[in-house]
Amino acid sequence: MPTSELAQIEMLATVDRLIQQLKQWSEQTTHWKTAQQCQAVIQQLLPRLDMLRVRLESPLVIATFGGTGTGKSSLVNALIGSYCTTSGRQRPTTMEPVLIAHPETNLDRLGLDLSQFHVEQKNLDQLRNIILIDCPDPDTSEVTEVESNLTRLQHIVPLCDILLYTSTQQKYRSARVSEELKEAAVGRRLIFVQTHAGLDEDIREDWRELLSQQFEVPEIYFVDSVKALEDQLADRPLDKEFAGLKDILSTQLGKSERLQVRRANLLELIQNAIDHCSQKMDADLPAVRELESFLKQQHLTLTAQMSQELRTELLISRNLWERRLISCVSDSWGFSPFSAMLRLYNGLGNFIASASLFRARNSAQVALIGALQGARWLGERNKEQAAEDRLKRIGSFGLDDNKLRESQLLIDGYVQSAGIVTQQDHLAGSLEKIQTEAAHVEEQFLNDAGTKIDGIINRLAHKNSGWFTRAVYETLFLSFVVYALVRIGKNFFLDSFQNESHILPIDFYVTAGVIFLIWSGFLVMMFTRKLKRGLTQEINQLSDDLAQAKLAHGLFPHLEQECQQVHSMQHSLERMGVEVHQLRNEIASSKILGAWKVTEPTPGAGSESSHLTSH
Repeated sequence: MPTSELAQIEMLATVDRLIQQLKQWSEQTTHWKTAQQCQAVIQQLLPRLDMLRVRLESPLVIATFGGTGTGKSSLVNALIGSYCTTSGRQRPTTMEPVLIAHPETNLDRLGLDLSQFHVEQKNLDQLRNIILIDCPDPDTSEVTEVESNLTRLQHIVPLCDILLYTSTQQKYRSARVSEELKEAAVGRRLIFVQTHAGLDEDIREDWRELLSQQFEVPEIYFVDSVKALEDQLADRPLDKEFAGLKDILSTQLGKSERLQVRRANLLELIQNAIDHCSQKMDADLPAVRELESFLKQQHLTLTAQMSQELRTELLISRNLWERRLISCVSDSWGFSPFSAMLRLYNGLGNFIASASLFRARNSAQVALIGALQGARWLGERNKEQAAEDRLKRIGSFGLDDNKLRESQLLIDGYVQSAGIVTQQDHLAGSLEKIQTEAAHVEEQFLNDAGTKIDGIINRLAHKNSGWFTRAVYETLFLSFVVYALVRIGKNFFLDSFQNESHILPIDFYVTAGVIFLIWSGFLVMMFTRKLKRGLTQEINQLSDDLAQAKLAHGLFPHLEQECQQVHSMQHSLERMGVEVHQLRNEIASSKILGAWKVTEPTPGAGSESSHLTSH
């Protein structure tokens, strides 16, 4: 298979893939009004693309386009070399479009409503690759029994491949015709012709400068159609300008150029639609980004509020968990002097109550002390039960209705500005459903909240009972004890034998005991402070995790998902746009045919939304 044929097959496959991607993009479910409008544009375009795809092998449809009296019918007669249409310069004479084709051309494949045309069949070789249509004028409002000239033109233009745009010295600046051309030129190649060469001056340079603002203009032909027809009928040589124009239509627009034109038109339609939709979406994206930013802000604000409330709720039972932590550290530490001090500190209340029994003088005092100890035990037990109940209550802990209603009112305004239509588009949305979304919790995370507290205590106990920590605190604690014992031993065994007056008085032992208590309390305070600080940090982290778990899906997850889909659709459209631009640059360049400058979008030139191409 020749390389050129393989390249064409590859190009067709790429175009087919692009069309399929556009179809899938237009069928996505979205609640963004802008995306819905763009999907409607693409859906209107797809039948046109299918038609062009089917017509790749059919002759090119070339239609005249220009203002009243610019010689469109005369040009068609001259190109055919015979009188096929009625010409005139003062008023519109083409009331019924004239279609001129070769007898062997299958007109049914073109998608044209032949009942709207006067069909002329000419057995000319130049008509084997083209079909000529003499169109009504776009700048008149004359009507027949059914419709106006402009309406008929709007039906014909979308089915054409090339427009022969005719103008004269008097008409080339016509604003109305220029506006119609801007809408009709998308997806079609252009040939520019200045007619009435026998009567008018050559204004091609000025016209080219005017056209180049919006069109690619490789060539403008300056012809006298009436003289060209007379020359052909008299078998005289043709004028050079007209001969060049006729050669393009009869010879240069062969099969290879025909495929090139059709592909270029198809890609131009796709590119124009994508550019139009991209510009529309880019213009409306800031409102969506504002909604997205506000949703994140509300999520952070409400998460912080919930985290603070959860932290306050958890810290109520901190004293109980601190005692459990110290007890766990002591057990992990094993038996040692400092761990004994920790146990004494942790059970100081029980120790004092037990010591008071030694002061009882009768059975009544013993009973009273026992009752107080029992009441204290029951109080501790109630605190533990309250802590367990508090952990269970956290499972249903959420934001109050006032905060949710305030967020709903604020977000509703952003949703309206962004143009997103949802079931909760208005304040009549169910507050209960919003609260359910806001308080969405992973059950396993909350059901084992007590286990998480135990895990925190065990983790902190293991962290603070390592050999280094134990060595430091045991050394600091025993340093004073060793010093005091060495001092007392030296005084008793050495100094007392040399001089009895050097025996330490009782005040020394009292002072040493007080200092021992202060030193022990200081070390215990420093150690327990470290434990409490670590416990507080873990509780704060746990409250943050609980709040994040409750709002893991966002305050309004359906809106967040919609914003994500908006960005996804916009990125997909941009990606397809880049690919179409590259393809069009590869195949759309032509030295003989003009085209609309897609890279310079003009106001109102918005693909199939224009009234010329919407029929």
